[in-house]
Amino acid sequence: MYKVLNLFAFLFLTLYAHSQTAASTYDSTLAKKLGADDYGMKMYVLVILKTGDSTIEDQSTRSKLFEGHLKNIGRLVEEEKMIIAGPFAKNPNDFRGLFLFNLSDEKEVLTLLETDPAITAKLLKPELYPWYGSAAIPMYLDFHEKIEKKSP
Repeated sequence: MYKVLNLFAFLFLTLYAHSQTAASTYDSTLAKKLGADDYGMKMYVLVILKTGDSTIEDQSTRSKLFEGHLKNIGRLVEEEKMIIAGPFAKNPNDFRGLFLFNLSDEKEVLTLLETDPAITAKLLKPELYPWYGSAAIPMYLDFHEKIEKKSP
């Protein structure tokens, strides 16, 4: 009986100590800045880019459109509206790329997607999905800059 009570007391104290440590690390200022809810989460808009319906054979035109696509991504990241962008490897679903917008309004994201020349030329077709994830995701960009080698 004493072993059970001792075990219960040990577990209670361990859980209590952990909850006190976890509670003491909560940063309400950071949570508010990031738009976190009580779970440290928030809504985003995830965009899957698929191969579009247009076929532009002229390689120079295609290159210019995709160059504009990359510049547009850079601009949206600088404006802190987009936080993740990257291509998919070849796959059977025709997925070409992924965007994660630091926004919850799909209409606003659609408006921003219209500024992408590869999308407006229909080389890429976006599919939008509301997504619930950690509000801390945008913070990874600070670390990415520390590991990215810039070309001369």
